[in-house]
Amino acid sequence: MSVKTAVLKKGDVVKAITMLPSFTILMVLAFMLVVMMIVSPPFRSISNFLSVVRLFVPIAVAGIGVMMVIITGGIDLSLGSIYGFAGVITALSITRLGIPSAMGILAGLAVSLAIGLSNGLLIVVVHLPPFIATLATMSIVRGLCYITTRGYPVSGISKDFFFLGQGYILNVPTQIWIMIVIAILFAIFMSETITGRRIYALGGNMEATRISGINTRALLVLVYTLCGLLAGLAGIITASKLGIGQPTSGSGFEMDAIAATVIGGTSLSGGFGTVLGTVIGAAIIGVLRNALVLLSVNAYWQQLIIGFVILFAVAADMASKNRAKK
Repeated sequence: MSVKTAVLKKGDVVKAITMLPSFTILMVLAFMLVVMMIVSPPFRSISNFLSVVRLFVPIAVAGIGVMMVIITGGIDLSLGSIYGFAGVITALSITRLGIPSAMGILAGLAVSLAIGLSNGLLIVVVHLPPFIATLATMSIVRGLCYITTRGYPVSGISKDFFFLGQGYILNVPTQIWIMIVIAILFAIFMSETITGRRIYALGGNMEATRISGINTRALLVLVYTLCGLLAGLAGIITASKLGIGQPTSGSGFEMDAIAATVIGGTSLSGGFGTVLGTVIGAAIIGVLRNALVLLSVNAYWQQLIIGFVILFAVAADMASKNRAKK
């Protein structure tokens, strides 16, 4: 093989990498990491790095679920409430029913799946707009959090439950392994399966997808069910990390999950989004929050800055679409 051919092939590889949908957002994350390593020595420590990853794992897990919903052109505002309720149900199942931790986790996941399923049914059967259906669910489920706990945290959970959020496998936190497995599974599901491709088609043009013979109603129910399940898993991970089931847990969490997907390139108008982009978006939120804390930025300013980041991401998405139309 000639030198010229080798150079051309190398150039093709570089071009292919730069054309990846998540390349730009990945460069943004890399830039943030480099800047923080320069301006803040504590940021460079391994312990801080693991702290950052632990911070964005629940956001990434729940973000993958809401990514699928947004790809269909919908939205799920009940994520935060499901997140908190799953942790509460798991904690109550273990402490009050005395069942093993594994069974308690399954109970929390089952409840989360059921709530996600109900969201999907409200949308496709009752024909409620996703915004209204999930807004109502958000309020109902948050109320259930307070009713079942009377507003008090659920403590006294058996120690083996803590492994999910505090344990290690091969010197890597368990929750990081969970995020990696979830990301790989759903990346394969969305890109390599017929159902995943149909979800993208649904967001691109729902009517055309329906006319082509695809059961769009079943697809919508599926994505909202999976969204609820992943939100519940994220909440259970957090409950394990904190060691309690907190009824207030997840307040405002839905905004973090949605922000991760949008920052990661998922189109709010539907039809496009990637698992990798969502994970990178969650990482950006985690790095940003950690950086603001290390730089001693006031907590109120942190929320303001993150809001502007979301605004910029949405504006960039709309500008990109307008250019594509031209």
